[in-house]
This record gives sequence, structure tokens and C-alpha cells, in this order.
Amino acid sequence: MAVPQMVYGVPMISFAGDGFCLPYPLDLIVNRKQHGLSNIHYQVSDGKGNLYLLADGSYTTLFRKRVLRNSAGFPILTIREKAITGKKWMVQRGESSEKSQLLFTVQRSRFQPMKTRLEVFLVGNIDKDISNFTVVGSNYPSQYIRVYKGDTILAEGQKESFRVSIPSGVDYAFIAALIIILVECE
Repeated sequence: MAVPQMVYGVPMISFAGDGFCLPYPLDLIVNRKQHGLSNIHYQVSDGKGNLYLLADGSYTTLFRKRVLRNSAGFPILTIREKAITGKKWMVQRGESSEKSQLLFTVQRSRFQPMKTRLEVFLVGNIDKDISNFTVVGSNYPSQYIRVYKGDTILAEGQKESFRVSIPSGVDYAFIAALIIILVECE
């Protein structure tokens, strides 16, 4: 088993690339904007307005697709809803639709009143009954978002403004992709 790379004594969790794992905690705001009936855009920035990520896509295709880009506009991840089911999302490297570029899948759990729960499965996950990560969004009363690895909270934030705190060494593009999927599932 490979030893995880360390960032200032913290094991790094990287999906989009090591450049998205910072050696310090990061607070981000995910803003969703709808243009017209079908175009959706997301901006991920810090509290000072510094842009970190962009995502765009539309509802005009058979399935929803969002391309997550860095601040310069280069594609990092493609988030694609699996056609027909509406409960499963695939996340691939870059703008690829190739199976070899699949990083992880996200599946909505059974219905829970006042909560949205997503299960995240990495490509190498042999046991498809146990997810590698879990995303929980509570609607009432506290309106929180939490990303878990087992029982450990990797990132958490407030849903009303989609503010999320990401600890050092955790891939902020991965967390942003999970928040976008959570928003799209609600």
C-alpha cells in the first residue's frame, strides 16, 4: 500500500492534482448563477473575491454535464450525470469522457427527510457497498454541508451561501466538485 504524500505533516488527499492541495486551510465560497433557462455557471472564490475555479454547463443535453476549470479557464474535471438514472454522477480528469480518465463516481443514497446524502466511490474501490467518502447536506434547521472520509470530517460549511472550510492538504477542486454535485441533486 502506498504511503500518502504529506503536506506539513498532514496526509494529502489529491484527485485533480497536487496543485489543488494547499499547505494551509482555505475558506471558499461556491456561487451558482443561472443564465437563461438552461445555462448554469459556478464560481469558486475566497472571501476576498480571488477566483479559484469556474464550472459551466447546461441542461440541453440528455444528461447534465459540468466542466470544472481553473481560474485561467483550463479544464480540470468533468462532472457528468449518468443518463436515465439521475442518481449517479461520474467525474473524469480534464474534459474527457474516456473510461480510463474516470476518477470517481458519486451516487445519491436512499431518501432521507431534510438531508441529501451522497456516496463517493473511487475507481479502485473493490467493495462497491462501502463508499470512500460521504457528502451530507442538511436542509433544516442548520443547513450545513459536510464531506466525510469515514467518521472524519474533511470539509464543512454553511449551505445558505455555500461557504466551505477546507483543511490543508485536501484537494479543493475535489471538494468543489462534490458541492456542485450536491447542489445539482437537490
